[in-house]
Amino acid sequence: MDYHSQMNAKNTLKLRELLKTLPQFVAGYFRSLNDRTTSHTRLAYAYDLRIFFNFISEEVFDGMPIVDMKIEDIHRVDSETIEAFMEHLTYYVSAKNPNSSKQNAAVGKSRKLASVRRMFKYLYMRKYIPANPAELVAFPKTNTKVITTLEVDEIVKLLDEVDSGENLNPRQKKFHERTKVRDAAIITLLLGTGLRVSECVGLDKNDVDFKTGAIRIIRKGGDEVVLYFGNEVDAALNAYLNQREEVIPRAGHENALFLSLQNRRITDRAIQKMVKKYTSLITQLKNISPHKLRSTFGTQLYAETHDIYLVANVLGHSDVNTTRKHYAKMDETYRRSAANAVRLRD
Repeated sequence: MDYHSQMNAKNTLKLRELLKTLPQFVAGYFRSLNDRTTSHTRLAYAYDLRIFFNFISEEVFDGMPIVDMKIEDIHRVDSETIEAFMEHLTYYVSAKNPNSSKQNAAVGKSRKLASVRRMFKYLYMRKYIPANPAELVAFPKTNTKVITTLEVDEIVKLLDEVDSGENLNPRQKKFHERTKVRDAAIITLLLGTGLRVSECVGLDKNDVDFKTGAIRIIRKGGDEVVLYFGNEVDAALNAYLNQREEVIPRAGHENALFLSLQNRRITDRAIQKMVKKYTSLITQLKNISPHKLRSTFGTQLYAETHDIYLVANVLGHSDVNTTRKHYAKMDETYRRSAANAVRLRD
């Protein structure tokens, strides 16, 4: 079983256990999502809905156990109830752990409202409820932040740091000689293709085709996509794979492209820590994560092409408006440059 199949199986088992804690009528809703969403997405929806049902259990149904709720009970949930739920999300105590508090900013609230909206839309379309109250609840306003990226000179410094390890602390230097070729390959790949960290983790050796300069990845929605890479990524991957051939992976990890020091498939968390380790040496003012390396690629691609559709396609954004929102500031800067480009009396 390959990595993606393993993750799907793991998420599916988690979802089955989670559904046992939710109302029975919710199972049909999740079955309707099977062909349109990934197992990871369905699991996230289930966690969001559990928070919602915990809330209405206390606020609407006087502590009724969630599993006892019937579809008729949901008729009592109106838009004001859902708006109260949104307010609740700002700060609340975890039902699973009373000693743990939870907070949500606008982005977190929007995601949970989207999960609730999807479920109510399904119930309404199937005529299980007479109206869709969730449709009347507006998403919270979010402030569009200027995306944080690395400048060209910072990219050069970053790759130099990975190669030399000169400014690492003594403990980090002990491992640097064993990991620098792998680290350089990962960081170069992220900067050169805009991969998500999860897509990088999921790569197998046979997903790389050096003849065509391409890699095969599985997007968040489960779609298989081929992306192309340039000479620098080619060189970094080749150097790593030459070293990788000398390693004996642990059982079950033979196909993984990137391995940890324990010879297992590298994890998202390990890549995040590795990127932070090197980027903290070149900038203290920017908090650079693997996602910021992805943004750096997107920014450079847009600066070179000014083709928002190309950037959206390569980054795997399902809606070009998502891409446009992030790169609107660059558009404005580009338009401003026209102000002095044309001389009238000179």
